Amino acid sequence: MQPNDKKKLFLVDDDALFLKMLEIEFLDTADFVIETYASGELCIENLDKNPDLIILDYHLDGIDANAMNGLETLDKIKEFDTTIPVVMLSAQDKIDVAVKCMHHKATDYVVKSETAFFRLKQIVSAVLHAQKIEKQLNWYMDRM
Repeated sequence: MQPNDKKKLFLVDDDALFLKMLEIEFLDTADFVIETYASGELCIENLDKNPDLIILDYHLDGIDANAMNGLETLDKIKEFDTTIPVVMLSAQDKIDVAVKCMHHKATDYVVKSETAFFRLKQIVSAVLHAQKIEKQLNWYMDRM
């Protein structure tokens, strides 16, 4: 696999320990270029690097109480490019929070739990596979 074939994954969480664990998990199991950000603002500033997928924490006010929260960040990402898949992460296991994220056009919602890393890997794999199929389909459709 060429370096430019690697998928770019943005990880955004204000919990430094969880962010590092997430980064290690993806570095250990897949071939990604990973960039980590401790705030939504930093993520937004770097969207021109064209991430293939973003994993975004729902609460981002652990470092700065005035920081953008996950939903505000999600909205800004979608303003920048509606096609970037964003998986929301939260410690809250509440259906209304998940529904709110989906209304803001999140691709999926994962509760931070003992199965979170496993679920995230499954979702990332499925989303990237769907992107690949869509790209191939578009390629064929352009030639018809």
